[in-house]
Amino acid sequence: MLLGGIVLAGAQTGGTGGPDMAWRLTPQQRSAIYQTVIKDKLRTPPPPNMTATVGTQIPPVTELYALPDSIVADSPSAKFYKYTVAESQVVIVDPTNMKVIDVIRP
Repeated sequence: MLLGGIVLAGAQTGGTGGPDMAWRLTPQQRSAIYQTVIKDKLRTPPPPNMTATVGTQIPPVTELYALPDSIVADSPSAKFYKYTVAESQVVIVDPTNMKVIDVIRP
């Protein structure tokens, strides 16, 4: 299903993503999210040993942040996800299970 430029699709394999919903972004959307989010200083950085790999579960003590309104306005389905920044990467997380659904690199 296409919502605001983000394609939502159920995972169909037994890969690391499991049955969770996944999102796919255009290179322009990825760049916009990275440029918007990376300049904001996090109140609480994630644990230094946090693994930022799609499909992994991050520590429950990790503070997550809502994506900026400008991103959600362009892609309404983004409101269901949160982010943190680890090692200069924007880590998109499903807050219902704390699993990484995407990692946006510079």
